[in-house]
Amino acid sequence: MNATNLEADKADARMMMRAERNAIEPRDAPLKLIENFPLELAKLSPVAGYWPVGGEIDGRPLLAALAKAGRVVALPRMEGRNGPARFLAWRGNEALTADAFGVPSPPKGGADLAPKLILTPLLAFDRAGRRLGQGGGHYDRIISLYRAHGAVAVGLAYAEQEMGQVPTGPHDAYLDWVITPKEAIRCTRVEGLRGRS
Repeated sequence: MNATNLEADKADARMMMRAERNAIEPRDAPLKLIENFPLELAKLSPVAGYWPVGGEIDGRPLLAALAKAGRVVALPRMEGRNGPARFLAWRGNEALTADAFGVPSPPKGGADLAPKLILTPLLAFDRAGRRLGQGGGHYDRIISLYRAHGAVAVGLAYAEQEMGQVPTGPHDAYLDWVITPKEAIRCTRVEGLRGRS
């Protein structure tokens, strides 16, 4: 598939999956993420979370549960719109400030952490670990960088965000797991997938 067709397919999928996600009633979904979270993942630390925006499933209760279990928790901070994210320690009760995208983030003076577990927002996923994000490539770069140091990438999503096959290109990073309010999915390895550890 050429790059123009791929970008068109991604744009169509984003439009469809944003509408799908916007129609979801969250109810107790954040608590179900905790119930379905595998113990082998809960042992990893530091944990990089995210502040939910635009209808993303809320992983903050999961972050709180991991922190209560003694894991070090971090949130991303984007200093520039194109630069890399820094993961800064967050204890849950500290004041947050807006980053370059206006997302609540730990203050810039915090300690940088190298996460071993990356909780990732998404628009769509499939069972091979393909992920469709907002289109900026930020999490593709984050996952690729930290996976080289042994990090595990875990998508958090509603079950309704699953697609048969997410359109992906050579620079898209894949997920190791996806956790939904219904189940924990260990993503299958498919011959030729890029971005896998």
